[in-house]
Amino acid sequence: MSAKKILIIGPSWIGDMVMSQSLYMTLKQQEPDALIDVLAPAWCKPILERMPEVNQAIEMPLGHGEFNFFGRRGLGKQLKNEHYTHAYILPNSAKSALIPWFAGIPTRIGWTGEMRYGLLNDIRPNKKSFQYMVERYIALGYPKVNMIDSNSLGGLDKQPYPSLHIDKIAQDAALEKHQLDRSQKAIGLSPGAAFGTAKMWSQEHYATVAETMCEKGYQVWIFGSQNDLPVCENIVSRIPSEFHSNIHILAGKTSLIEAVDLLAACESVVSNDSGLMHVASAVGCYVVGVYGPTSPDYAPPLTHTGDILYTDIECSPCKKRECPLGHSKCMKELYPTQVLECLERQSLKVLAKGQPNQASEA
Repeated sequence: MSAKKILIIGPSWIGDMVMSQSLYMTLKQQEPDALIDVLAPAWCKPILERMPEVNQAIEMPLGHGEFNFFGRRGLGKQLKNEHYTHAYILPNSAKSALIPWFAGIPTRIGWTGEMRYGLLNDIRPNKKSFQYMVERYIALGYPKVNMIDSNSLGGLDKQPYPSLHIDKIAQDAALEKHQLDRSQKAIGLSPGAAFGTAKMWSQEHYATVAETMCEKGYQVWIFGSQNDLPVCENIVSRIPSEFHSNIHILAGKTSLIEAVDLLAACESVVSNDSGLMHVASAVGCYVVGVYGPTSPDYAPPLTHTGDILYTDIECSPCKKRECPLGHSKCMKELYPTQVLECLERQSLKVLAKGQPNQASEA
């Protein structure tokens, strides 16, 4: 019997795409010869190219959220020539299931989502029986009859965690391009969040962490998109100028794949609940994940060495883009001392081992 040829309709968010690697790992564990192609937005393609399980990243030509029935039909008919045997549809929308249906892929697997009966023929109705987002991805890789709830998988810590490949040559080139010196240990900060300002830890708190780590002899590398640049600059403006030579704002200056390689060169990373938090986890960094309006009980950093900080107040998690009460207590009352204690413990562990973090050697 020939190996499966699989088309994945991938998610659109960077963090979700990183977590989806756990499904690809699961599929390859079951059938090592399976061929996995992933259809995803252009901005996710560099991430997919660092996943050894993925044969090909196919760029989605339609805009995010665009229905475009005829465009989806045309793409489906084009993909029909690839003779895929299985499709896994990770988004919940009906439109995301159209392409595999038009492509005539015999087995089309996904959660019920937006009433996708007919478009999917292996439809899973019990998504909410699985607590974590990554479990929901992984569960699709097993027969429906075996996937009753989270207990069916045996626990989150027993699942394959995302692990992005680090290209040493590309990493060295990124370090040189951005004039970063690896002879001095680096802490990464990721203070942005595309979801909304509610997920962003206090800029004053980030500044306190950065200043303290500079006092300890660390470099501080601040990551993010061009949209995060004002936030990053505001953080630096709060730090005494004597430390500015040790601080490097990389937000808006790196490509996504450069950020992947540079995060891997950090000893530790402090991040809001964001795509870069999941990237940092997937390159082997020690990650301090800061949560407020979202819950670590759904999409935690997938790492065995990180820490999660969360202020469990009455109104959290509200899952809102902006604080509906206007006080942002869930973030403000999570203090820098808590983050610094985590970083100190990790620094002592690294010192005890007498070696750099695993990711920097990848």
